[in-house]
Amino acid sequence: MVKSSESELVFLPLGGSNEIGMNLNLYGWGPGDQKQWIMVDCGVTFGDSSTPGVDVIVPDPSFIVERKDQLLGMVITHGHEDHLGAVPYLWEQLRCPVYATPFAAFLLREKLREAGILDAVPLHEVPVDGDLSLGPFDIQLITLTHSIPEPNGLAITTPVGTVWHTGDWKLDPTPVGSPVSDIPALKSMGQDGVLAMVCDSTNVFVEGTSGSEEGVGEALKNVIKDLRSGKVAVTGFASNIGRVESIIRAAAAAERHVCLLGRSLGRYVAAAKSVGLLQDIPEFVTEDEARMMPDEAVLYLCTGSQGEPRAALARIAEGSHRAVSFGAGDTVLFSSRVIPGNEIGIRNLQNKLAANGVRIITEREHPIHVSGHPCRDELRDMYALAKPKIAIPTHGETRHLHEHARFALSLQVPHALAPENGQMIKITPKGASVIDEVPSGRLFVDGGFLVPADDDAMRLRRRMAYAGHITIGLAIDDQARVVSGPELRMSGMPADDDEPIESWIEDLAEEAAEAWRRLPKAQRRNLSEAETVLARKVRKRAEYIWDKRPLVECVILVV
Repeated sequence: MVKSSESELVFLPLGGSNEIGMNLNLYGWGPGDQKQWIMVDCGVTFGDSSTPGVDVIVPDPSFIVERKDQLLGMVITHGHEDHLGAVPYLWEQLRCPVYATPFAAFLLREKLREAGILDAVPLHEVPVDGDLSLGPFDIQLITLTHSIPEPNGLAITTPVGTVWHTGDWKLDPTPVGSPVSDIPALKSMGQDGVLAMVCDSTNVFVEGTSGSEEGVGEALKNVIKDLRSGKVAVTGFASNIGRVESIIRAAAAAERHVCLLGRSLGRYVAAAKSVGLLQDIPEFVTEDEARMMPDEAVLYLCTGSQGEPRAALARIAEGSHRAVSFGAGDTVLFSSRVIPGNEIGIRNLQNKLAANGVRIITEREHPIHVSGHPCRDELRDMYALAKPKIAIPTHGETRHLHEHARFALSLQVPHALAPENGQMIKITPKGASVIDEVPSGRLFVDGGFLVPADDDAMRLRRRMAYAGHITIGLAIDDQARVVSGPELRMSGMPADDDEPIESWIEDLAEEAAEAWRRLPKAQRRNLSEAETVLARKVRKRAEYIWDKRPLVECVILVV
């Protein structure tokens, strides 16, 4: 790290810059390596086909773990998984106080309870529009709108000026069940002077505004009212409580009772009720009660909008749900967008539903979804309110951040810098600059372990997943004479009727036997070296047969 004897303000993203998700941001104040730090958000992203066996991925916190005695606390902007989901996995390394508003605190408390560390974590609730002081950082929470209750931006006052960290936001003039953005507070902050704005970039390429939840509610009401027969299911993001409320009210207007399907929906509804939301809605019916009602009297509110294989809607599509089945004459509404990376899973899910005769309605046919992130007109309005001297885009891929920086400069913001994870950015009244680069990356939650993304186990697992696995077994006596084998076992290797798998096993076994016969006697007694030679020969033959390089292991036993 660059040494400096003078105190300085730095911003350091360890997750969420050059990617959407896995947000973890640090602010530091002080000289050199004696800085005091605060963390803003600590989120996850999710695995895909390139991470077999891994569902959850967290940022690598090694930089701040080495300085955890200087970490004053962690402030959560809102309750989405990509902003708080990593806390249960990383807190043991960080061991700092955590601050969140009541809704996010409720969700986090449940996660910590599941992880068995609830009593250990000092979790402090901060009132909506509240404030707190952590060392040299005075933090005011400012209410914004988003696709979850209680989203907050943080006005972070430091010795050299105020940094406005927006978190995720939009400017929805008519949200459902939540207050509008606190425009007077934003104006006041801008008038007092904002040194830098660290801002959401998700929709920077989208012109206009993101749209209003109230409009989505009206569209849902009209669509659902027209579905006069058959079962109806609506799927969306469980965390969007305003949308959940709109769906419930649309169901009531169509004289349908709502049945919740999916564990996360129940958790978010409980969190909403704990902070005074969803108080005047009709009672939900259970799965068993819904099964006894006429089809046209029920609406199923389901998890699974992103094609998650274990979610309620996926089990309905596969016909494996214990209480609910859908077929011809039934309808599923996707009140959600396709998150990049989930396209294949969603398409497969919708095809399974369609194959069963289910009608599918998405935002392409009716305006039943709006984004929770700001489009260009909203970004323009936010810059006009905050009037920052420096724009630092975050929460976006590389292309989003660079476009956001260009857009900010076009709005006459004097300075703009698009960061990368691990870049330490010095913020001064004269501008912002990268002064250092620190370790950053990803950790995989692999069973009960946190492992680096380049861990050997994941590398081998990918290889097995893509190219298969072959095991060679050979038994020899103490004179290095073959007693049994070579025997082969294969997993994940293709075959067809013309060349059954047994013929390939025989072929490869003969390759291993020939490799053993050609080994000099001295090399046969070096088991490790002999195993390497046999594995290499079999791998080369397998590559010739299948045009793949499977993982090949050889075990030689002396009996």
